[in-house]
Amino acid sequence: MNKHGTSLKNAPRSSAAGGTSSKNRRKNASRRRKKKSTSLLRRVPIWVIIAGIGCAITIYIFVLLKIFVDPFSFRWDAIYGEGVNPDGFEVRGIDISRYQDNIDWTRLRNANINGQPISFAFIKATEGTDLIDPNFNENFYQAKQNDILRGAYHFFSPRTDARQQARFFLRQVHLEAGDLPPVLDVETRGALSKEKLQIAVKKWLDVVEQHYGVKPIIYTGYAFKMENLNDTIFDQYPYWIAHYYVNQLQYKGPWAFWQYTDVGRIDGIGNSERDFVDCNIFNGTRQQLLDLTIRDEQLDNIGLQEQ
Repeated sequence: MNKHGTSLKNAPRSSAAGGTSSKNRRKNASRRRKKKSTSLLRRVPIWVIIAGIGCAITIYIFVLLKIFVDPFSFRWDAIYGEGVNPDGFEVRGIDISRYQDNIDWTRLRNANINGQPISFAFIKATEGTDLIDPNFNENFYQAKQNDILRGAYHFFSPRTDARQQARFFLRQVHLEAGDLPPVLDVETRGALSKEKLQIAVKKWLDVVEQHYGVKPIIYTGYAFKMENLNDTIFDQYPYWIAHYYVNQLQYKGPWAFWQYTDVGRIDGIGNSERDFVDCNIFNGTRQQLLDLTIRDEQLDNIGLQEQ
């Protein structure tokens, strides 16, 4: 009995007891659901389960390859140095800069690419309005000394005035008769619109052409060319297209040079198997390559044009 005279045995159940009962009901319901789902799984044939897991794995791998691997697969080729050497071309060459700092020119002049000698070398000279490749003068001199046709290229910067870039290039580079035409390397447009990039590129080309009396070569990547420089105004210039790890250049217009790999290995460049060099093809014969070079009469009235 409690102090009110009420029997504890007959007293109403507390809320705690009610809560416990509710929990038990939920647990029992949960057990019934688990038993039901387990029972359903037991009725599904094992081969259906295995097939479902296999399909899920297949879809996962497909998405992984399509989104993360396939768009960048050529970079795996670059890591392992697995470039291609397209057949059917007789004139081969390279392009170099300070990154190929260990060049043995005696060995290089006797080296070959796919059994063809090194016929030409494009050499980085300048970038923007203030950068000179530290190895340019030495490489430029050695190429001629070793009977390799030479050319010089300028890496275009979209951040600085194109006319100033052209004048900077002309102050540093003194091409001679027998050299390949000057080259403008265009790989980025930065903050420029496509239209403004094209205007700037044309301005550089005009200044340099007026100086040397020969149309410069435009170097650019295949995708960049199609997106930013695919205009008839540039069709009058020789194209040098970079397009790696393919057996055939996909660009359908006329082209002069094709940079087909950036992981070439050539005797005379570097001391280890990781020393790579860009390899190129000229779209023509050796005589046609010579015909492309600068002639004496084109240099008769040479002079830096200050405008």
